[in-house]
Formats: sequence, C-alpha cells, structure tokens
Amino acid sequence: MPPRLYLDAPLREGDDIDLPTEVARHVQVLRLQPGAPLTLFNGQGGEWAAEVLQMSGRQQVAVRIGAPQPASRELARRVTLALGMPANERMDALVEKATELGVAAIQPLQCARSVLKLAGERAERRQAHWQAVAVAAAEQSGRTQVPQVAPVRSLADWLGATQAGAACHVLSLADDAVPLASLATASPATDWLLLSGPEGGLDTAEEALARQRGFTPVSLGPRVLRADTAPLAALVLIGALA
Repeated sequence: MPPRLYLDAPLREGDDIDLPTEVARHVQVLRLQPGAPLTLFNGQGGEWAAEVLQMSGRQQVAVRIGAPQPASRELARRVTLALGMPANERMDALVEKATELGVAAIQPLQCARSVLKLAGERAERRQAHWQAVAVAAAEQSGRTQVPQVAPVRSLADWLGATQAGAACHVLSLADDAVPLASLATASPATDWLLLSGPEGGLDTAEEALARQRGFTPVSLGPRVLRADTAPLAALVLIGALA
C-alpha cells in the first residue's frame, strides 16, 4: 500500500502543493522518488490519492493531489479518554495504541497518585510529542481522523469543566461498578467520556468527585489491570460491541 501521510491543510483534487518540512522529511526517509504514489488525509474524513512530483534538498517535496477516496474507519462512538498519566514511555505507548483502537480525543490528567508530574513548558513539550505520536499512529493504522491530545490538566480542574451531553464513565474496582460490556451494548449515546486512573488508580476522594459529576463507575472484570492496560481494554470492548 502507498504510504499514508497526514496534512493539516485543505486537500483538493488537481492541486500541486509543497509538503510541510516534517512531512517532506518523512517522504525522504522513505526514499520515495518522483512518480511514487501516496495517500493523503487531513482528519476531515476521507483520503486522497497523490503522487510525488519533485524532490529537492532541504526537505522540499512537491506532490500532486489526485481523486478523493471515501473511507470510513472510525468507531461508531466518539470516545474521549481522560487518563491519569502513566510514567515514562508507557504514556507514549498508550497514546499510540489508543489511536490505533479508534479513540477520538485524549485528555492527560495529573492525579493524586500520578508518578509522572508535568507543568509549564515541560507539559507543553510532552503534549506536542504525544500529538506527534497520535499522528504517526493514525497514518499507520488507516484512520481518517487524528485524535486531539489536550493540554495536561489536574483531574479536579478537568472534572469542573466537563459538559453535560456525553455518557460519562469511570473505570472502577468498587463493588457497585457496572460491567462496561452491558453499557456498551445498551447505551444509545454516541459521545463517551471514559476516565481511567494512574498507577494505583484514582484515590477515594477523586472517584467520589467523579461520581458527583455524573460519572458512572464501570468494571472490566475481577482482575486488576495496569494503568496502561485498562483504558485500552475498554476501547477494544467499546469498539467490538458498538
């Protein structure tokens, strides 16, 4: 299959365009030559056939956009994953795999038990890095939309700003947690907010606050899953039962 590349720009059949530097560098790393086919998408739905027209030094690549190609590879539900950030490279892997599984948006959260602590410029750099991870995963997996990775926020701040209208669920080990599978098959809502804690989970006060904000406690079964496993398992289940 031709390489897939994401462009944050309008795409129109017949246009000749110069690729942005980062995208052009990717084309050169792939050692593509003039005439080589590409597939372009801009996150607005669908994708476009294209071909390399010209390559020159300093990461300059010109392409011609061909015919649009309808494509629909997104989940039936629009799932926003809000998660207490796991430490180190686990967050990178979580963003990558969640994108492959169809998540619509990712909200990194600072929680009471979070090992990874981010603020200021460091948080901004990590957000930009995770957004690039999501772009690469969308290119590889055939998605036509790229999930947006939001700026890092505290859990309390994010909960205070959540809006009504979505089905809100928090992954929980509490005895009254409802099996997620039963909600995924029964709920008619198309927009979901899924909250998942960091290593050690949400503390008692955090889960209580989520419940006060209308989040239903849901369970993935009797086993205790890691912070970077549980949200991915939930996405698989939602995708399979939608």
